[in-house]
Amino acid sequence: MVEVKEQTDRSRVLSDGELASTVQQALEEARHFGATAAEASASAGAGLSVTARLGETETIEHHRDKDLSVTVYFGDRTGSATTSDLSRKAVRETVRAACTIARYTASDPCAGLADPKHMARDIPDLDLCRPWALTAEQAIDLALQCEDAARSVDPRIVNSEGATVSSHQGTDVYGNTHGFLGTVKATRHGVSCAVISQDDTGMQRDYWYTAARDSKDLEDVASIGRKAAARTLRRLGARKIRTQKADVVFEAPVASSLLSHFVNAARGGSLYRNASFLVGALGRMVFAPDVEIVERPHLAKCLGSAPFDDEGVATRDRTVVSGGRLEGYFLDSYAARKLGLETTGNAGGVHNLAIRTGGSSLPELLKKMDRGLLVTEMIGFGINIVTGDYSRGAAGFWVEHGEIQYPVEEITIAGNLGEMFRNLAEVADDVDSRSTLLTGSIWIPGMMIAGS
Repeated sequence: MVEVKEQTDRSRVLSDGELASTVQQALEEARHFGATAAEASASAGAGLSVTARLGETETIEHHRDKDLSVTVYFGDRTGSATTSDLSRKAVRETVRAACTIARYTASDPCAGLADPKHMARDIPDLDLCRPWALTAEQAIDLALQCEDAARSVDPRIVNSEGATVSSHQGTDVYGNTHGFLGTVKATRHGVSCAVISQDDTGMQRDYWYTAARDSKDLEDVASIGRKAAARTLRRLGARKIRTQKADVVFEAPVASSLLSHFVNAARGGSLYRNASFLVGALGRMVFAPDVEIVERPHLAKCLGSAPFDDEGVATRDRTVVSGGRLEGYFLDSYAARKLGLETTGNAGGVHNLAIRTGGSSLPELLKKMDRGLLVTEMIGFGINIVTGDYSRGAAGFWVEHGEIQYPVEEITIAGNLGEMFRNLAEVADDVDSRSTLLTGSIWIPGMMIAGS
């Protein structure tokens, strides 16, 4: 039976002008209620998601949503409120609620809007909105093609979790009482597939997916299915290995997690709370000497691109790590004030953070490593950002003489992020572009692997 879902608000999608008017009304209401400053963001979007499983259409979901978030300031006191009702009356009551909250909150001298000098003035067109004229029937056909390609690869593909085709288009409008008002329209499309294989050694599961702003940049659906099947089949016959210390290569799709741990440690909230192993590390060597990490928020059509951050601060290219030395943190205005620094335009997250590659392919990187573990899946979140202690479950492949020998499962990898970053040997050129964290496979020597 096909399950059809209509999620959240069923009304029409609001236009850019209507969203901008809603934000402006919220700011005017804040002034009316006596706020010394205010900011508001309104968003609206619509999407389609279809899943096919075992040759049948399983779900068809139509998404439609809208919301408004308002923050008001009465001097150093702050109040926030949100609503999904964007009628004029609801906007007024939402602002009133935020103002009421602000009157009862404690004073915080670091609270407030971003400094006016940091507001984005010239907003570049980053080509983030590429609508896909996709009907439910077309999406179903693509999902069925994807899953069929996966199930046809090998008789050992015995089951499927399905193939999903999705498309979303949304608009975000942000404004504040500095006079800033900016609009970003963006799309995100994707195809994914997950299947299950089985032989005498047991069952294994794996998946693959593609994601892009423009549907023309998506991988072919049949290719996604075949990759999902191949990744699942290669895990059959997985075994444990003995506990030992060995080199580890993190395959690109999981290597981005190492960058995410770095971001969390270098984020303002962790730093001003003294809850990071990178407190006071600015200007110090935190990576191997040849590591370069840059943030490039203005790359056309990239998933992590943004002309301004969630406070209206202009984003810009910058170097975060140069020659292994930490050159910058990830700060919004509040964290910057707490630390006595200036915002880096990272309210809401990072924008296309990329680590420089060494030019080797993944097979070449494995040959350089010679012996060790290729990690293709991470399990659990045993990370202590305060100390940098790292421990996570993993699965992958054992490598000898630079070649994959057999699949490995039920192991744990342990180390310390500070040491791992400083010991980083090389980054392959197989950059995974499906994330806002852009990295190839990463080789870390000398990690502890706990097995049998």
